Amino acid sequence: MSGKRLFLRYLYDRKSWIVFFLFSLLFVDLLIWIDNGISIRGNSMLYLNLLLILAMIVFLGWRFRKETRYPRALAELAEGIHEDWVETLPSTYLYQEEATNQLLRAVDHWYWHKISKSYSARSMEQDYIAAWVHEVKTPLTAVKLTIDANRDHPAMRKIESEWLRIHLLIDQQLYISRLPTLEADYVLEQTGIQRLAALEVRELSSWCMEKNIAVEFEGEENLVRTDRKWCRFIIRQILTNAVKYSPEGGMIVLSTTAIEDGPVRLTIRDEGPGIAAQDLPRIFDKGFTGENGRLQNAATGLGLYLAQTVADKIGIRLTVESESQSGTAIQMTFTAINAFESVRTSI
Repeated sequence: MSGKRLFLRYLYDRKSWIVFFLFSLLFVDLLIWIDNGISIRGNSMLYLNLLLILAMIVFLGWRFRKETRYPRALAELAEGIHEDWVETLPSTYLYQEEATNQLLRAVDHWYWHKISKSYSARSMEQDYIAAWVHEVKTPLTAVKLTIDANRDHPAMRKIESEWLRIHLLIDQQLYISRLPTLEADYVLEQTGIQRLAALEVRELSSWCMEKNIAVEFEGEENLVRTDRKWCRFIIRQILTNAVKYSPEGGMIVLSTTAIEDGPVRLTIRDEGPGIAAQDLPRIFDKGFTGENGRLQNAATGLGLYLAQTVADKIGIRLTVESESQSGTAIQMTFTAINAFESVRTSI
């Protein structure tokens, strides 16, 4: 707020005092004029009134500087607020200013107490989910061993595909619980991107066979510098969507391209129904299922959101090319220098 506007606001806030002063001055003038016992010449009366008004103006100017020092300091603090803002609260002159500081300190203490309780509850919830996932994986592993031992049974393929869906959902939940602490679980290494993708294709092989979907690789193997586990998680989310929306007997193509001393790109292309133009800008939004997800009633709106969230954290750029009824291609671009690792090591 400019100085002029602040001064006008100050006068407006003090209007009752100013009106009281003017009425008091008028009352004294009337008293002198009515009371014959008080004899003052008109020039002297005018001089006295002007002198008192001038004194009032000087007084208001002095009080303005004194009383607006604190709110001006608060306004400056609000513009550049930081974590330790309570320690830089301005010094006080009036009681109400000290009361305001006390309130701000109490609010800060209450806020951090609530945040601490929230973090504690969230940590407990994440620990519980992680423990639950690990407990559930034990019977799932037993089921998988049973499936592998009885593959000659005609029902095993259907059971395996359903087992895979449960396994993917539980594994996704485990990664969600680890996501807030990704930085502590991040290991940068050089690895082949096609090899990582092949491992995920193998994980989804039973689902692909159930839908008679062919998977092909194009291009040469290229080395990228990334975290293997989290990179595989991104590939898994993209491949899961590709298999889910691919038609029976369709094909998924994974192609790699690289520019010399430039980025490596993995493209995962399917022959599904594609994405409508109005849905395309929102596919990475949390909970967004789009037209295809609503029609098939098979989407949670989490897969691509999680893929984008992890990609942002580990320095991978995701882009999408799609047209309705023309399939979808999602590209993972690995920069020559991992920006996430550069920031992480500089802290």
